[in-house]
This record gives sequence, structure tokens and C-alpha cells, in this order.
Amino acid sequence: MIRAIELRKSYGNLAAVDGISFEVQRGEILGFLGPNGAGKSTTMRMLTGYIEPSSGQAMVAGFDLATEPKAAKRKIGYLPESAASYPAMTVLEYLHFCAELRGIVEPARQAAVQAAMEKTQLFSAANKTIATLSKGYRQRVGFAQALVHDPPVLILDEPTDGLDPNQKHEVRQLIRQMAQDKAILLSTHILEEAEAVCDRVLVIHRGRICASGTPAELLTRSSLYQAVEFRPLRPLSEAEQAQLKGLEGAKELVISEQPGLWRLLPQPGANLLSAVTRLLSELGQGPEEIYLLKGRMDEVFRNLTAQEAP
Repeated sequence: MIRAIELRKSYGNLAAVDGISFEVQRGEILGFLGPNGAGKSTTMRMLTGYIEPSSGQAMVAGFDLATEPKAAKRKIGYLPESAASYPAMTVLEYLHFCAELRGIVEPARQAAVQAAMEKTQLFSAANKTIATLSKGYRQRVGFAQALVHDPPVLILDEPTDGLDPNQKHEVRQLIRQMAQDKAILLSTHILEEAEAVCDRVLVIHRGRICASGTPAELLTRSSLYQAVEFRPLRPLSEAEQAQLKGLEGAKELVISEQPGLWRLLPQPGANLLSAVTRLLSELGQGPEEIYLLKGRMDEVFRNLTAQEAP
């Protein structure tokens, strides 16, 4: 449903986007992850036809944005970062206005607005002016305008930026619900969002893709992937530390950031949980707590974006 083929955008000598290629299928949420200034929003704007690429090709639902821009844009619902609206309008007035701009005529317009409000749970705010709404509800209005023409493609730029934890949870649930029959490209710099919402993630750095995979696949790049974290009953002696380090598949024993916790890092492919549990029991060290870690996305992200672009 979305295809970027060697997309590039340059401003003088600065390559904001430098040869990006990827695809998004129907029913898939693709997370576009990267630090501020990495080229995420520029890529989004090229894929919505807001700006033209310096080179490359952008396709939406089979239409080329360069040669068939109107046909392509009809297939897109776009929620830009800090989406603008008309604060003096009520939610209902604004959505009718957006539907009219999309060329939807009555009686279909009424049905389209009702459907968008139902999906975004906006009926309770229908007659309130946008200026009086909380930030979470204003973001719902932004989603509703993107959905009012029932597009097969949604492009969302930082959809939870600035929301509180409860509002983020609501918006993420909404995105998941919308993904059932749509292709969604979601730009974010919030690592927990990529893990919570996305089926697949692209990490962009300095205008180029430096990693791609499911969140679980990216977590395998973490030094803490499959590490065992535990709390012994008493401080570990040097002899006990040596025995833990000597377990088959062990790489390194380190102290955790949490007081009293230790981590045994594994060699690639090793699973140490049973062996650590057994050894600690034999040593009379409990443990009080023991966990198998899945890895940390923030570590993976730092490692990838600290490197020079490939």
C-alpha cells in the first residue's frame, strides 16, 4: 500500500533523506523510529505529496505521487505533527468541513462523519469547540479528520507526542484498532511506542535506514537480550562470582543499576536461566528474585544512532 523507492531530498549540500526504500502492507503498522532531525518528517511529507523528492519514487495504493498525485492523495489519511485545526469550530462542524474538503457530499457526508466519530469515540465532544478540548481529545479530532474519507493508508507523524500516559494508551489502542484493514506508517522517537504498537520498525539515522525488523528482532541486538538478572540472598563472594562466570554460555557478570541485583550476560544463543537458578540454589543463595531479560530498545537505539550513517 505504501512504497518508497530510493527517496532522496536535499537542501543545498544537506541530504535530509538519502536513498530510503521500504514498503508497508495492508494490516501492518510500520514504525519509523529515529532521533530528532533524522529525516522522519521529511520522508512523511514526501509520501503525502506535501513536498517533492529530489529523486526517487513514492507510491500509495498503486498510484505514483509524481504522476497521479490526486488519485494517490485520495487514498491517504494524514495526521501531521502538531496538526492544525479551527479552534472556534465544534468537533462536528470541523469534521463536516473536512469531509466537504474531501469531496464527500450529503447524505454520504453525514454517514462518513458519524463513522469517524464512532471510531475515535468523539460523540461526547461533538458539540464542544475544539479550543475547549484536552490535548488528548484534540488528538482524537486529528485522527477523525484523517479517517473521515475512510482511506486505506494512514500516515501518522508523532501521534502521541506531548500526551500524558493515559492519553498515550488511548491513542495506541485507537491505532491498533484502525490497523485491522489499513496500512499505517507511524513516525515516532518514543521507544516504548515502537514496542507497544508497531509490527515492524525501521530505524533512520542521518537520512538513511540503519536497521529494520520486528521490535523483538531489534531487541536481539541488545547486550541484555536473554541476560539473567537476579537478587541473591546475601552479597556474592568472589568464589561465587567466579562460579557464575564459569557457567557454560556465560559472557560477563555485572552489577545492575538496582541495588542488590546482578546480571549474567550470555554468549550469543545461550540460555542461562535454568543453570543460574540451579547454581544459586546449590550455593544457598536463593535467589530472592530472578528474571530473564528481553533486552532494551533504548540501548539498541543508542548504538544504532551513535554510528555514522552507512
